[in-house]
Amino acid sequence: MITRSGHSKIRSAVVLFAVLALAVVGAVEGVARTPIAQAAAAGVEDDGADCPVNDPGSTASNSRLPDPFKRINGTRITSKSDWRCRREEIKKQEERYVYGEKPAKPASVTGTVSNSSITVNVSQNGRNASFSASVQLPSGNGPFPAVIVVGGLGADTSTIRGAGVATISYDPLAVGKEGTARNNKQGAFYTIYGATSGTGLLAAWAWGASRIIDVIEQSGGNILRADAMGVTGCSRYGKGAFAIGAFDQRIALTMPVESGSGGVPAFRSIAGESGSQPLSSAYSEQPWLGDAFSSFTGNPNSLPVDQHETVAMIAPRGLFIMENPHIDWLAAQSGSVSALAGAEVYKALGAGDNITYWSDIQDGTHCAVRSEWRTPLQQNLQKFLLKSGNSAGTFRVSSKKSGNLSQWRDWTTPVLTDGPTTPPTTPPTTTPPTTTPPTTNPPTTPPTTNPPTNPPTNPPPAGGCSASVSLQTWTGGFVATVRVTAGSSPVSGWTVSLTLPSGTSIVNVWNANSSANSGAVQFSNVSYNGGIAAGQSTEFGFQANGNATNINPTCSAR
Repeated sequence: MITRSGHSKIRSAVVLFAVLALAVVGAVEGVARTPIAQAAAAGVEDDGADCPVNDPGSTASNSRLPDPFKRINGTRITSKSDWRCRREEIKKQEERYVYGEKPAKPASVTGTVSNSSITVNVSQNGRNASFSASVQLPSGNGPFPAVIVVGGLGADTSTIRGAGVATISYDPLAVGKEGTARNNKQGAFYTIYGATSGTGLLAAWAWGASRIIDVIEQSGGNILRADAMGVTGCSRYGKGAFAIGAFDQRIALTMPVESGSGGVPAFRSIAGESGSQPLSSAYSEQPWLGDAFSSFTGNPNSLPVDQHETVAMIAPRGLFIMENPHIDWLAAQSGSVSALAGAEVYKALGAGDNITYWSDIQDGTHCAVRSEWRTPLQQNLQKFLLKSGNSAGTFRVSSKKSGNLSQWRDWTTPVLTDGPTTPPTTPPTTTPPTTTPPTTNPPTTPPTTNPPTNPPTNPPPAGGCSASVSLQTWTGGFVATVRVTAGSSPVSGWTVSLTLPSGTSIVNVWNANSSANSGAVQFSNVSYNGGIAAGQSTEFGFQANGNATNINPTCSAR
């Protein structure tokens, strides 16, 4: 990606700990205070490879972000174990429409690992290719966890090695060269799969990183640990790092930095974000994205997937997204939309502690080493690679580029059961939205604590509903997320009543209508979330100034 000044920019272990995924926008800091959801990297590159995927190849246009919990056949997943094959559906669609195919491990992958380098030799169908990467070890005795640094540029390598983690400097251009025509792509990947392959450079780079991990696995683990791998990259290499983490489940920690269009930011949102790199520009600047993406550069609404689902592909593994709100071209607002939506999958899997998003930075220099990111970087390294930390994920969204998730989704986050279930044979009964969700902006004041969720004050009667609230508070204000749950019968509409403490006033409401801003307040459903199937839930929220004590919601159904 080129800035306006012309410079270069740009498997099945599901964790079952309950956590709170943060969906607060603005200058937000939300740290869950629940037990750690320590997701280990899976032992295989693609755990869902045996899942059948039947993609008909057509989909209705949708201006909202696609429902990541909805299977291609239109049913929604209901258990955490369902995610394995749902992820595979997303993967196949991402390959088909966005990135191009990332082939499975070739017939032969060999190589060496030393204290200073890694060599990779690949053979497939009589074709051979080789490439290498340099290694820098931290002080101490190995074997060491390692972070693949795409293009040598990403999160602060000094902090990484200082934490006791090795760095692997990976030249992706040796695997997929920039500056080539789409019908004459060059590099080790295209030597094996052909210069006219429809696979874009990002998927090719992801393939190359996977082959590095193959060699580390085969090396015996005396120097580097294949079970503790991370990846990072900035700008165009941030796009690559994001793809590498999404497409290889052996990556325990993915850390894209300022990835811009074609990276973390939601495609649908980019078109409406002033100054961001258009999709047509990101597609044509370099063959980063797959050839098939050309059909969607002017109409991302027809895409059956979006980048929040690439975020979701990484769940429940560690993800630390770093973005720069000071450079419009980098589409950080659309990045926050994607991260907030993807975080809902982390939340449903009980792994909300495992995602961190940070765009609240003071300095706008592209791909700079930033003091704001040093502590969360250390915490993520300790948690996911060194297995010595338990810090919860944090959302710090800059008020300069804060997205509004309610504007971009018409789906709710399900409560997934822990055990396996039989896929439903009929579509969900929840009434789809018929009007545009509210476009009010969520809070911009950073919460510092997450008090426990208050349980419903009364069990829901048959045919009735119950309400519970979770709070994120800070000095002088709070955000309340209210979950409305139907009883033994479906409801067609609901009203939640609560009384705010004296001196407390509501400043913002989303996904509900409110009768007042203070005192006794009634919240009623809007057009798209009134119908709730028996035992299912929906959520609304509000921001208020004042204190959050003794807020006990009650629910009535109609």
